[in-house]
Amino acid sequence: MFNSLSDRLTATFKNLRGKGRLSEADVDATIREIRRALLDADVALPVVRAFIGRIRERALSEEVSGALNPGQQVVKVVNDELVGILGGETRRLNYAKRPPTVIMLAGLQGAGKTTLAGKLAHWLKSEGHRPMLVAADLQRPNAVNQLEIVGERAGAFVYAPEPGNGVGDPVQVATDSLEVAKSKLHDVVIVDTAGRLGIDEELMQQAADIRTAVNPDEVLFVIDAMIGQDAVKTAEAFLEGVDFTGVVLSKLDGDSRGGAALSVAEVTGKPIMFASTGESMKEFEQFHPDRMADRILDMGDILTLIEQAEKNFDEKETAKLQKKVEAGEDFDLNDFLTQMSGLKKMGSMKKMLGMMPGMSQYKDQLENFDEREVDRVEAIVRSMTPAERTNPKILNGSRRSRIAKGAGTTVTAVNQLMERFTQAQKMMRGMTRGGGMPGAGGGGGMPGMGSMPGGAPNRKKKASGKKKGRKGGQSGNPAKRAQQAQALEDKRAGKTKDPVGSAFGGVDLDGEEEFDMKNLPKGFGGMFPGGK
Repeated sequence: MFNSLSDRLTATFKNLRGKGRLSEADVDATIREIRRALLDADVALPVVRAFIGRIRERALSEEVSGALNPGQQVVKVVNDELVGILGGETRRLNYAKRPPTVIMLAGLQGAGKTTLAGKLAHWLKSEGHRPMLVAADLQRPNAVNQLEIVGERAGAFVYAPEPGNGVGDPVQVATDSLEVAKSKLHDVVIVDTAGRLGIDEELMQQAADIRTAVNPDEVLFVIDAMIGQDAVKTAEAFLEGVDFTGVVLSKLDGDSRGGAALSVAEVTGKPIMFASTGESMKEFEQFHPDRMADRILDMGDILTLIEQAEKNFDEKETAKLQKKVEAGEDFDLNDFLTQMSGLKKMGSMKKMLGMMPGMSQYKDQLENFDEREVDRVEAIVRSMTPAERTNPKILNGSRRSRIAKGAGTTVTAVNQLMERFTQAQKMMRGMTRGGGMPGAGGGGGMPGMGSMPGGAPNRKKKASGKKKGRKGGQSGNPAKRAQQAQALEDKRAGKTKDPVGSAFGGVDLDGEEEFDMKNLPKGFGGMFPGGK
């Protein structure tokens, strides 16, 4: 959703890179581009004005002018303010001291409330709760039937005593559901209410009556993230009529410009609590303002990736692989298959790769990535015998031809996969020896893209017309040469650390300590040998 805004901001901040001092004209030009980017993203005008005002004040302050790298400091200022307009801190659900906890959903018709009710139930189940869905939308045709289908997909019990389609009393259904939840030992009740085509006073009153009857612990306003500035007007009307406690963004995977997400929290003063990021039940997540700001600024979202990995990777398998790698044994195709299975459970490869820092420069490769290629690669590996997976070196021409026929593909595809797999093996060996990610230095390209399924394998280009440089890449400037020598000496002595990677040249947002691969959770143990 935020691709356009992210691209605009990335291009704007690149102009600040490397500047030792920022003039007022530089700040004005940057702020002007940020304002345009926000307006193009359909952010509400009052929000843009307040946001720009705060950035300008901080950008012209001693905070930036006295910074060692003022360009990076401006990025930090924008990041801080983005976190602010997105709600500041992560807001989690308030659970009742005595179950059941009652969560009421409200919003316009077509915002995706019913589907979102199922996703919320699925998410609550993964958190160890026993949710129950209540069909209190008796107005919209087939709403009750839809909730029953969604509940079945989510694995949650649905309380639907009335057929709907204009028949039944939604207030009574919501009231009775509490006793049913207690008798069936459900600790969370999710009440799906009728949507409105507009600001309908009658249905707004119905929602208010349901709220009064069940006294919910949370009232979540479900808003379609694709409706732009209209979201603000709708949110204000619901705030007055129903008084919600939090916001849920649906359809965040759409191709709109994201104005709703950047406007609604600032205007209403209510936090964004959840976001629906796709069509499947799993594509639903807690909303973290700081992580979303990092995504917008192309700094990635590694924490969300780690959380997803912890949920989807088998701890026993990853521990087994870690021991194997630590013992100096090679990563084989059986391990590759296990890791690919875990990755598939995590969801869309495009989304996962998009959470890596600095991925905006690889946007075209991501857009062209075919998700079905993961299945094709799995088919190739599964067409091999156990011996071939354990020892890929025995794959001669005839074996590769047999594998290609078994997987319904070509020998070329098998050869490309084996080339990428060999690169992955080398990377794992290098990381085990503490050499870091091969190719991560300047000019080496991004290691993940050349070797990811569907991507072209990295091939060395023939050198042509190389310029003869000075020995060791030393500068001709004596002062700069001395600086290079000192930097090299500091690096050997372990006094320096690499900056955090991003599209803006390594922004250190809060002076965080250098990331240690040993601190990775169990879910990543098989992907990174240093992980637990």
